[in-house]
Amino acid sequence: MDSSALTVSLTDTVQLRLVRPEDGASFVEAQERSREQLVPYEPRRPAEWYDAGFHAERFAGLLEKDNLVPWVLAEEDRVIGTATLSNIVHGAWRNGDIGYWVDVAETGRGLATAALEAVCRLADEVLLLHRIAASTNHDNLRSQRVLEKCGFEQYGFARNYLHINGQWRDSNLYHRILNEREPGEPPA
Repeated sequence: MDSSALTVSLTDTVQLRLVRPEDGASFVEAQERSREQLVPYEPRRPAEWYDAGFHAERFAGLLEKDNLVPWVLAEEDRVIGTATLSNIVHGAWRNGDIGYWVDVAETGRGLATAALEAVCRLADEVLLLHRIAASTNHDNLRSQRVLEKCGFEQYGFARNYLHINGQWRDSNLYHRILNEREPGEPPA
């Protein structure tokens, strides 16, 4: 698929675009800045997580996957967040799972909301999905507000759902129905 079909301007200076292997160093800088903020909401990270070369290889591998779309929020060439649509299934289900974060230095600008809205639009119009699912730690109220602002509704609760920061954590489950079209039918 043409990467330009999956690129969206979120603001005058911030783009949602596919990740590039050369984003590794900038991604690591953003992760380092946001490390303390992310600890309660992410798995424990090995030392290699903070290595630009590791991410250059990881990003190249992600771009080869058929069931995943890895975006970055980029201000010029500086990574300030990510949004990843994973576990994409076509056929009768036409579903994907979204995960996202924004650099702690960039919060409060509405970028998570803008990115999530853009991903929903691309998932509907370009990827022809029907539904996007998301989960948040049960106590992650900020992420839950972003999901709700973007039209996601909570449909469940999962006890001990993800292993986060060294322990099994409960999650709230959300989804957004994107359309009521027949599977794979393009928008009118």
